[in-house]
Amino acid sequence: MTGPVLAVDQGTSGTKALVICPERGVIGSGSAPVRPRYGAGGVVEADPAELLGSVLDAGRQALHEAAEPVFAVGLANQGETVLAWDPATGRPLTEALVWQDRRAHVVCDELAPRGAELRHLTGLPLDPYFAAPKMAWIRRELTREGVVTTSDSWLVHQLTGAFVTDASTAGRTQLLDLDRVDWSPTALEIFGLTGERLPTVVDADGQVGTTTAFGADIPLTGLLVDQQAALLAQHALEPGTAKCTYGTGVFLLAQTGQAPRRGTSGLVSCVAWRLAGRTSYCLDGQIYTAASAVRWLTGLGVIAGAADLDPVGLSVPDAGGVTFVPALAGLAAPWWRGDLRGSVTGLGLDTTAGHLVRALCEGIAAQVAELADAAATDLGSPLSVLRVDGGLTRSALLMQTQADLLQRPVEVSGRPDVTALGAGAVARLGLDPGLSVADALPVWEPSALYEPRIGADEAAARRARFRAAVNTLLEHS
Repeated sequence: MTGPVLAVDQGTSGTKALVICPERGVIGSGSAPVRPRYGAGGVVEADPAELLGSVLDAGRQALHEAAEPVFAVGLANQGETVLAWDPATGRPLTEALVWQDRRAHVVCDELAPRGAELRHLTGLPLDPYFAAPKMAWIRRELTREGVVTTSDSWLVHQLTGAFVTDASTAGRTQLLDLDRVDWSPTALEIFGLTGERLPTVVDADGQVGTTTAFGADIPLTGLLVDQQAALLAQHALEPGTAKCTYGTGVFLLAQTGQAPRRGTSGLVSCVAWRLAGRTSYCLDGQIYTAASAVRWLTGLGVIAGAADLDPVGLSVPDAGGVTFVPALAGLAAPWWRGDLRGSVTGLGLDTTAGHLVRALCEGIAAQVAELADAAATDLGSPLSVLRVDGGLTRSALLMQTQADLLQRPVEVSGRPDVTALGAGAVARLGLDPGLSVADALPVWEPSALYEPRIGADEAAARRARFRAAVNTLLEHS
């Protein structure tokens, strides 16, 4: 039996770290904020030094609270966040372009004729959300020096000196051949990145080096992109099992097994993880704005924060005819129209803050229902249940609305920080290759179960109103 491990989840708005003991569970935790900068023209940037500092601060807090040594470190990362840096010194050459940054749309517009080819090759649609367009944009607009990679490669290099990325993170770049799970010369040529020095693609549970950043030499034995780490922690190991994370954005992933499932519904086909040389795949659907839409309402003074969703939203019985399409950073899956703006319709003199909150919850839940339908189409059978995690799952209003519009049970994770738990699981697997995947994971324990409280006809009508609002945006774009 292995001892405690340090699991670090480096996210968009902060970093969470846990010390996880196989017998006693979480025995230490820490967190540190990250403050992305939002600017005109789709700019969303983070200071690389702040990303690294948050990893170190959160990890050291967790270790201090645990007050005992750890045997390995696991790291989960944002996935599509990109920067250029000097591999000789580790010095950043640019800010980190966060996954929400839209400036690379000009690259995607130019490459549109090759979009179908890229999608078949990599599983990903041509969109500035993914890393390769950002990498190409950095090379065109900012610097030709150093290397340009996803943020995990830079963080791992800072911690260990290694130059690697795991297969699931590489799969978020649009440069990875989905079938071979290796860099694609064709994709590199399309993006004008031929000749770039790219990190070695490694298994999620491989030992990539040691770090002294948290004290004595500790092996780094786990690397995984954030949403796939949550999929793993939710025990979504069999084809057809799915999870949905409600954070800055919303991310629904459905396991497809040992072969990629290239669907036609608008979902992304990508690597779930590669463990001990064996690749599992998943379908992936994204919503760009969820907690970020809540922050937007907060900035307008409609609510004081996410804790107000339930008391304010439950002050009214329904949305009062208001429909909110929260496409504040564009529409992702299954539409893939990052150029669209959000809309709020059906406003009247009697519209209150409660109606706006209800409409936002309904808009988020309706998009998730669209993603679940798309996954069911590609899988050939409906999802039986949806397992959910993330900060917004604390809203009973949002979760009940989700169950209502989905017409399926919604199970809320009984454990917070499931992304970090997934990173801890792959760290344990890297430390003890004889451990089974199931044994490396914490027991699945839902804290709440939401069953639909409305009938299928009412759910269909409410979803139809949302689709009509989306169609209006599409028709007038």
